[in-house]
Amino acid sequence: MSHRIDAAEALPDSLLEAIRSRAAGYDERNGFPHEDLDALAAVGYLAAFVPREVGGLGAGLDDVVRFQRRLAAAAPATALAVNMHLVWTGVARLLADRGDDSLAFVLEEAGAGEVFAFGVSEAGNDAVLFDSLTDAVPQPDGGYRFTGTKVFTSLAPRWTRLGTFGKDTSGEEPLLVWGFIRRDQPGWRHLEDWDTLGMRATQSCTTVLEGVHAPADRIVRRLPVGPSPDLLVFGVFAVFETLLAAVYTGLAERALQLAVEAAHRRRSHRSGGRPYAQDPDIRWQLAEAAMALDAVLPQLERVAADLDAGVDRGAGWFRALSGLKHRAASTAKDVVDTALRVGGGGAYFRGGELERLYRDVLAGLYHPSDPESAHATVAKDLLGPLEP
Repeated sequence: MSHRIDAAEALPDSLLEAIRSRAAGYDERNGFPHEDLDALAAVGYLAAFVPREVGGLGAGLDDVVRFQRRLAAAAPATALAVNMHLVWTGVARLLADRGDDSLAFVLEEAGAGEVFAFGVSEAGNDAVLFDSLTDAVPQPDGGYRFTGTKVFTSLAPRWTRLGTFGKDTSGEEPLLVWGFIRRDQPGWRHLEDWDTLGMRATQSCTTVLEGVHAPADRIVRRLPVGPSPDLLVFGVFAVFETLLAAVYTGLAERALQLAVEAAHRRRSHRSGGRPYAQDPDIRWQLAEAAMALDAVLPQLERVAADLDAGVDRGAGWFRALSGLKHRAASTAKDVVDTALRVGGGGAYFRGGELERLYRDVLAGLYHPSDPESAHATVAKDLLGPLEP
């Protein structure tokens, strides 16, 4: 798997500047970035994980981490929306690299232009991947019908394939059933309910499944309820956490860049018009932010490289992955806070890029693994499980 794809080749500067120029408008209108998605599809970005021999970029996770950092620096909400498609294709690639072709159709269809989204999260389901509130009812054809409500369904206006899961309670033991539905199938709808503080352009609307059918050849797993060693569950968690960390790291890198520009641009009347870049307090704040961000980058790169290489960390993977996402999101929030202080009162006004980044970065609090889950995972690795 290649790790040498130039990020500027995959995402040219001209493309990113056009995407950046539209970001404020999508945020203001609370609209989906259709132009961005079309432009990314046109350069083959949605086929980043698809092997070269079938028309993709042949990228590894290490490559896509760099790509997503670069895209998030231009438009975090666009990057987060596209992230969900990249997660499914990244999971398919991770499985294929380990000899599991159960998601081969994901790579094939992504290469043909299909757009994948996640219909997994459910309000009140803190078991996340280990249980579901959605009903999965087996059908005579071997497929399933899914009924339930999924939240935070990014790419809601544009997905053509939705990966989802639910619980089959028809047998002696309940099973978690994973499958994919098509947009042109009846039995689902999404609500126009995405009116949020930040990451508005993702349009992660609630999706209501009303008996939508996934055929037998798109049912990819039937697993026991609870934690599972299955490769699909690991792949979803691993790629999801890593690419989320990439998005928030890219957002933080842009915030730091804007803060540095502000420090050179702003002048201090008290010091005779010298730029704030010469103020020791400002310099200390920016250095602190840069050092915090510098600490995330090696962890992010190592995790991505180890996943590409198939490194076996055993149960330690869950500590590494949940810790990575938590650190990246928390660090990004701290860096944006610093950038706002350095940017001065002007950064507080609506319409500025830093003001938008401040709202966007807050979404990192809500993605799995949240701070409580991340700390519980690391504590379990260090101290063992809680006693009953």
